[in-house]
Amino acid sequence: MNIQNAQEAVDNWIKEHGVRYFNELTNMAQLTEEVGEVARIIARRYGEQSEKESDKNKDLGEELADVMFVVLCLANQTGINLQDAFDKKLDLKTKRDHNRHHNNQKLK
Repeated sequence: MNIQNAQEAVDNWIKEHGVRYFNELTNMAQLTEEVGEVARIIARRYGEQSEKESDKNKDLGEELADVMFVVLCLANQTGINLQDAFDKKLDLKTKRDHNRHHNNQKLK
């Protein structure tokens, strides 16, 4: 599934199962909450914090999918074609950073 298809799938889900999109500010708050859940898993599972017993069954993939869902909602309700935006960004980063990271001594 490409990003455009994902946007359409989210829009269809909202139309079939949701009443409507939450407003943009509510979705921004939800996005922040979901990113926080991802950060908590990463910090405890891969960082230096110890993982609490209650966090050990948390699914990082599920939490990342929650982030994607809210991002797709925000794109839909603000009229952004995220596939086009992503393709443009990837092209820009490719041109701008082609040699940047290869020449970074910190990454060797």
